Amino acid sequence: MKRRALLAIGLGAYTLALVIIAPATLIDAGLKRASDGRLRLAEAQGTLWSGTGQLEIRDTGGRTGIAKSLAWRVVPQSLLRGHLVCEVGLEQATKRFPVTVSLSRIELANADISLPAAALGLAVPQLAPLELTGEVQLQVSSLSIARDATRGSATLQWRAAGSALSPVSPLGDYELRIKGEGPAVHATLNTLQGPLRLDGKGSWTHGGSPAFLAVARVPPQHQQQLAPLLRLIAVERGDGSFELELK
Repeated sequence: MKRRALLAIGLGAYTLALVIIAPATLIDAGLKRASDGRLRLAEAQGTLWSGTGQLEIRDTGGRTGIAKSLAWRVVPQSLLRGHLVCEVGLEQATKRFPVTVSLSRIELANADISLPAAALGLAVPQLAPLELTGEVQLQVSSLSIARDATRGSATLQWRAAGSALSPVSPLGDYELRIKGEGPAVHATLNTLQGPLRLDGKGSWTHGGSPAFLAVARVPPQHQQQLAPLLRLIAVERGDGSFELELK
């Protein structure tokens, strides 16, 4: 029995050593496989335990996209509690946020992520023709994602929103609130300010397809300038309103 225990300890130590020295490039391979090439970790340096790289968000063809510098460090003490906590930082941020990974879920807390608005076109291909501009701020206070349930909330703000094809700039500031309530995730879009009014609601149920309906309302003084832009992605309903259904 003592011999078996020593063998188990030895195997455990060997496995831990492999994890510590495993190259960070393995993360890129995992992201590529899980996202069908939409997420990549370029210029990866270091190990699975601690490293840096360029986190890339790519289009559906995996060709063009945006990149953010990324750094991570695994907290060793977390392994004693049966899960893995990784401190993540973007763009040389002084404040990092924790990502907790266990066998059943992934948890994010106190995350504040800034991206160019072009990321919206990469995430939602229907928006790509608009060549979006501005800055997107994603704030996550606490969010838990499991195989069959999502709990917590996140807020996405699009500041100085615009389009390279529009003569009106900026179009406004907008906020998308996301709330996970177990098997369903609900999202609500509101206008904070600006000439173009955007409102919308949607939901996503685990095992189903997401559905979101947004309505854009253009004031009379801007209809001649903005209507051609909105017709690229939405259906005109009259009285300056356009409907966009995202699936």
